[in-house]
Amino acid sequence: MAIDRRREAAGGGPGRQPAPAEENGSLPPGDAAASAPLGGRAGPGGGAEIQPLPPLHPGGGPHSSCCSAAAAPSLLLLDYDGSVLPFLGGLGGGYQKTLVLLTWIPALFIGFSQFSDSFLLDQPNFWCRGAGKGTELAGVTTTGRGGDMGNWTSLPTTPFSTAPWEAAGNRSNSSGADRGDTPPLPSPPDKGDNASNCNCHAWDYGIRAGLVQNVVSKWDLVCDNAWKVHIAKFSLLVGLIFGYLITGCIADWVGRRPVLLFSIIFILIFGLTVALSVNVTMFSTLRFFEGFCLAGIILTLYALRIELCPPGKRFMITMVASFVAMAGQFLMPGLAALCRDWQVLQALIICPFLLMLLYWSIFPESLRWLMATQQFESAKRLILHFTQKNRMNPEGDIKGVMPELEKELSRRPKKVCIVKVVGTRNLWKNIVVLCVNSLTGYGIHHCFARSMMGHEVKVPLLENFYADYYTTASIALVSCLAMCVVVRFLGRRGGLLLFMILTALASLLQLGLLNLIGKYSQHPDSGMSDSVKDKFSIAFSIVGMFASHAVGSLSVFFCAEITPTVIRCGGLGLVLASAGFGMLTAPIIELHNQKGYFLHHIIFACCTLICIICILLLPESRDQNLPENISNGEHYTRQPLLPHKKGEQPLLLTNAELKDYSGLHDAAASGDTLPEGATANGMKAM
Repeated sequence: MAIDRRREAAGGGPGRQPAPAEENGSLPPGDAAASAPLGGRAGPGGGAEIQPLPPLHPGGGPHSSCCSAAAAPSLLLLDYDGSVLPFLGGLGGGYQKTLVLLTWIPALFIGFSQFSDSFLLDQPNFWCRGAGKGTELAGVTTTGRGGDMGNWTSLPTTPFSTAPWEAAGNRSNSSGADRGDTPPLPSPPDKGDNASNCNCHAWDYGIRAGLVQNVVSKWDLVCDNAWKVHIAKFSLLVGLIFGYLITGCIADWVGRRPVLLFSIIFILIFGLTVALSVNVTMFSTLRFFEGFCLAGIILTLYALRIELCPPGKRFMITMVASFVAMAGQFLMPGLAALCRDWQVLQALIICPFLLMLLYWSIFPESLRWLMATQQFESAKRLILHFTQKNRMNPEGDIKGVMPELEKELSRRPKKVCIVKVVGTRNLWKNIVVLCVNSLTGYGIHHCFARSMMGHEVKVPLLENFYADYYTTASIALVSCLAMCVVVRFLGRRGGLLLFMILTALASLLQLGLLNLIGKYSQHPDSGMSDSVKDKFSIAFSIVGMFASHAVGSLSVFFCAEITPTVIRCGGLGLVLASAGFGMLTAPIIELHNQKGYFLHHIIFACCTLICIICILLLPESRDQNLPENISNGEHYTRQPLLPHKKGEQPLLLTNAELKDYSGLHDAAASGDTLPEGATANGMKAM
């Protein structure tokens, strides 16, 4: 009866709503064929099944689906990966390779900007001016460039106060990705007149991040002013969050290229002005706008990179850009040691963006976006530009892309905003699942980093700023290398599920098993000590940082693949903004002096369990064509995680079986007899 009702609805008037996509990945035979990704092929992991092209409605009348055949452009033009991209030579064209290279180079500058907070806002060791010599002679070593902090267990009898250490909070050892700080240092036993020592009029600083002066030492952001450091950390992250949300919507409406170019211009203005700040308020405000513009550059380059590539090359091209950004992270300490002053460092980070002003003349608009939004006049000019750059013969157009394009030049552009996703059935669920995954991955990453850095008093290697920094960077590098291998064999969905399971296990074991070890270590006959607990904690933290970094990065890439071209930047903006909210939890916890840290970890640990279930609802996008419009993305539905064994009867009908099933009703309606052995699910196996 359900099939009968569907078939009756298929013959309804032009105003009816399209039949929704089936949850098992199959589509109603008469509706979704036109909106399925064209020319795609299922990957080894079992991707979304691609539908055949539907016949045009006779007489040019309105089609029964969401858009009429008369109003729809040529199917050949909508099949970008299957017709337009091969006509241009795919990624083999020299001009396309040049454009991909131009999206990689700025990743180095972006890496510098993203990890600059670890150096500009590092909270150094400090002491009242005039007491430094006495403290050093007494055994409290103030660290200079990369020096080790002295042990507070042997307190000297000096007029040097320890209150500034406590009021300033923790040492900043974040890499920029997690921004996790260490716990407060143990206080000396003598705290009689600590409160009076924050009344110093001047301090001396021992900056560990390779600089002689940074923002904290410039404006004495210690004691009662220490909270301003965390506000300054907020500013860049909040700017990134708002930038992702706003520039993503604008890029879907006016194009990727204008947003990229205007973001470059304004980051040069705001970024260089940051170096001229006269107080911390001006610094924090300008950092917000710098982060806003940086978000526009990150977002548009990510989308352009995805849209340039054929299906088999997308992940590789994206991972190369990630490795280039990590090169900026590894080079940042050397750049800081070379500059010596935070203002010079800030200017040196921003100045390379001057080279990107040349993109105005050498980087074109996304051809895929022009075709998806039916801007065929601009698309024709760009295709001719591609053929000229690649020295291609236009007569080699076997599929007839250019003649079809000529017929559609009179069409009006059709642009879409991200808010349209609210009216979909499957697409909004996929985006929400990836947003939660991104939020959880980047949010719990700080919990693991905070836990690992909390043992630096007992692990001498972690006492050094550079050891902290490069440990975090190395874990991220290994995580990306593992992603390349895992995604190759398990696909996007399988890889995301594996890394999320590892994150959940590391989190739950750290929260539960370590408490159990701590209880047994109190018994003298248990054979366990605090050192065993610390080693387990560090091991779980490293595994958690490794897996959570992969979860966050893979969620962003996954969203870029399953979001349609017409709203790709908007969808990317939502997932990247969710990642920003996850990273924002780190300075919030620091601002409250680590209060609520344990609850913070428990909440994100619970989110990992929810994410494991939700990941199973996602489609597999490996080796699939990118969806071009919302209808394509709506029918990009899930398949079983594991393929069916040969000869096994699946519980969910496939498309072929659904068509056979609907054909039985045609035969019944016409009075024809069914062949022997026919069943509701097809032919009975003999």
